[in-house]
Amino acid sequence: MAGAGKGNGLGPAVGKLESQIYCIKYTLFCFNVVLWLFGVSIFALCLWICIEPGFNEWMKILELQKYFIGIYIILIASLGVMVVAFLGCGSALMENILLLYAFIGTQIALFVFGLIGACVVLDFSTYDSSIQPLIKNILMRLINNPQHEGSREILRMVQEGIGCCGADGPMDYLNLNKPLPSECRDSVTGNAYFHGCVDELTWYLEGKTGWLAGMVLASCMICVVNAVMSMVLIQAVKKEEEEAIVYKN
Repeated sequence: MAGAGKGNGLGPAVGKLESQIYCIKYTLFCFNVVLWLFGVSIFALCLWICIEPGFNEWMKILELQKYFIGIYIILIASLGVMVVAFLGCGSALMENILLLYAFIGTQIALFVFGLIGACVVLDFSTYDSSIQPLIKNILMRLINNPQHEGSREILRMVQEGIGCCGADGPMDYLNLNKPLPSECRDSVTGNAYFHGCVDELTWYLEGKTGWLAGMVLASCMICVVNAVMSMVLIQAVKKEEEEAIVYKN
């Protein structure tokens, strides 16, 4: 191990390298602690989204389970982050070159995995994303099927629950020559809700996953910093070993 010959007065160059290595490895250690905390927070947030009372039922009723694809990817990545953070701490403190290379590989994998998860989540939860056509198709199908009790009940729950009307607004009913249901109106003013359920549902999902996506992208940046610092540490350890050999000879 690189630290075995330290403290033996091997010369000013080696001593300077020792100081640099000390600084790098403890900075890397701190970054891994922060990464682990991010991993725990992301895992808890994903778990909360998956088991939140009522939310899961809504998504099943509206056939929007695709929303959870990105959540599951991020959930798995967060578990990886928590495990790999310990590898990063250990490899940095031990100055083990092989473990540091393995750690760099895991950071690259987690960066890619996290980026994919964040992209999928954002693609199924933001305005003008892939989730909006899915919501619109489902709502229009429910509006066009008023004779079915289940369709009426689902539509009533959605419009009453989030305060919206139709897919894109009240005109969806008027264009189909259908009466405006009572749940399309504000219970206080009696006026029809201006926004459609597509926009309202998207904004609702956006609010739930905005923080999650931000935390994941921040973790991806930490992975990049960790990989770069690990490579710097590897080069410093190798140089220290070479200079120690030269000095001894």
